Amino acid sequence: MTLTELERKVPKLLEYTRYMPEDIRSRCTVRTHAAGSIIHQKNMELGYFGIVAQGENRVINEFENGNVYMIESNKAIDFIGEVTILAGMPRTSVTIEAVTENVVAYISRKDAERWLSEDINILRLTSRHTAFKLYRSSYNNGAKLFYPPGYLLLDYMVKYGRQYGIDSPAPPKQVTISRTRQLLQEEIGINVKTLNRTIRQLKEEGFFTLCKGKITFNREQYEMAQSWLETARDK
Repeated sequence: MTLTELERKVPKLLEYTRYMPEDIRSRCTVRTHAAGSIIHQKNMELGYFGIVAQGENRVINEFENGNVYMIESNKAIDFIGEVTILAGMPRTSVTIEAVTENVVAYISRKDAERWLSEDINILRLTSRHTAFKLYRSSYNNGAKLFYPPGYLLLDYMVKYGRQYGIDSPAPPKQVTISRTRQLLQEEIGINVKTLNRTIRQLKEEGFFTLCKGKITFNREQYEMAQSWLETARDK
């Protein structure tokens, strides 16, 4: 697939690529990353810049003892390598893993640095994107240290439900969180033993059901979780 074909498939991509120089455009390649695959690894030399046109990925930090900490999850349109390039650093600081299939338009780092220096539109979009990630991280920083596991899981559930339209005018009958326990552990920031105990407790309290082991909830349960969180915040 060419960049032009990808733009036809994902028209909103044009907001980002409309001023890309023609010679850079001619060198652009489109690659598909399968769900569960690594898009780039922490501490690798970055030689490219990518624009994620389709898919969801997650940003994680891996440590030498084998522990994994999930920093954030992102949906298209997203960038690959923008933080490293804007910071002027040679190596990546995080690992990015595809949650669903990701379709990414790639150019070389050299081409990206030239494009960012010449095109105020792409510089503005990448800078705003990076600033939003920092804002989101700063806004939520510390929650995992000070809130109990039940709060963290219900907060995750509510945000997931909102993301998948549970509070829209025509909501789905139910939403299932399609995450393994391992992924939930990494994303919420609590160990598996505590997570499993919390899931059992909240299920018994009626906040959700389990469908093939996955957390499943309807609009009424979503609103029940919202109300519980609001009360917990006021305490």
